[in-house]
Order: sequence, then structure tokens, then C-alpha cells
Amino acid sequence: MGTLVTHAAPTFTAQAVLADGTIGEVSLAAYRGKTVVLFFYPLDFTFVCPSEILAFDRMVEEFRQRNTEIIGVSVDSVYTHYAWRDTPVDRGGIGPIRFPLVADLDKNIARAYDVLLNEQVALRGLFLIDTHGVVRHQLINDLPLGRSVDEALRMVDALHFTEQHGEVCPANWKEGDEGMTATADGVATYLGKRYAKK
Repeated sequence: MGTLVTHAAPTFTAQAVLADGTIGEVSLAAYRGKTVVLFFYPLDFTFVCPSEILAFDRMVEEFRQRNTEIIGVSVDSVYTHYAWRDTPVDRGGIGPIRFPLVADLDKNIARAYDVLLNEQVALRGLFLIDTHGVVRHQLINDLPLGRSVDEALRMVDALHFTEQHGEVCPANWKEGDEGMTATADGVATYLGKRYAKK
């Protein structure tokens, strides 16, 4: 499919290591009514991946304050996830992170989100799913390029701003900034304030 933005997020139910360290099922449908940041990463016990997972964990409460949950997915088994989570950070592990890691052993979730590379591992795909289950933002990085968790949080804020105020978010918008009315007058007013030469 390629671009999932504006489409219903492919649903799934799969085994995962949950936030409390137990093994159980995660169903995307169970998150309806919350915003979801669903991110794929290549493999456990690798290099860039733990830095991303720990960065998401460090900001997990910031996301939750925004009615947003984080779900990580890779093609590893739940047992590999469990072992990685059980490995201390200073030994290359991720420790007791506070969001689920889904096991996509058959690679069907990565296929559904079109991030599966050479039928082997997932690219660094990130999908922002709204409370109705629709993909509103997606980002896909090649394997060596780590993502910005700050940018993921900014996109959550932007989505919520547009939903609450009916305005659009211009370039480099961040929480607390002025939005733009999506009309010819609105863009002229905004550009005049921000970019007109004094």
C-alpha cells in the first residue's frame, strides 16, 4: 500500500511483552479512543534500536498525559523481547520499559504496514494513529537512522491541536504556538505576522 495516512490502521492481535513484564496479547483495536504511536524497529540486541526504545520510555508519561500510548514492534519472539528487557541497560539491554513490545515473528504486521525489508526485518516505521483508528502521520527511516522522539511528541501535539481548534499547524509549529486558519485570509494573516519583512 505504501502510504497509510488517511487510511484505517491495519489491525492486529499478537503476543507481546507487556509493560509489567508479563507475556500476553496486544490488540490494536483495544486502544480505540486513545491516540497510538506505533513504531517498528529492526531487531532486539542491536545498536540504534535500544537508544530509540529508551528514549520513548523516558518520555512515556509525556505521551500518556496526552491520551497517547506507545507500542513497539519487531520480528523477534516474545522470549527475545523478554530477555532483552531483562538485560541491564549498561550491558546493552533496555531494562523494564513501560510500554509493550509486540512479537511479529511471522512478519505479517510489518507487511501490513509496508515496512518489511527484504522479508527479513522491519524498517524504522512510525505511525501516529488517531482515536478512531486512522493513520494521521507516518515516518519511515532506513536502518541506521534513529528517529526523534521529540518530533513524535510534537506530531501528537499537532494532531490534537487540529482536532481541538480546527486550525492547521504550519511549519515548525510546536505546543503553545499559534495555528493557522485554513483560508486565503488565514494564510495571509499568518504569513504576514511571521515572514513579512519589517
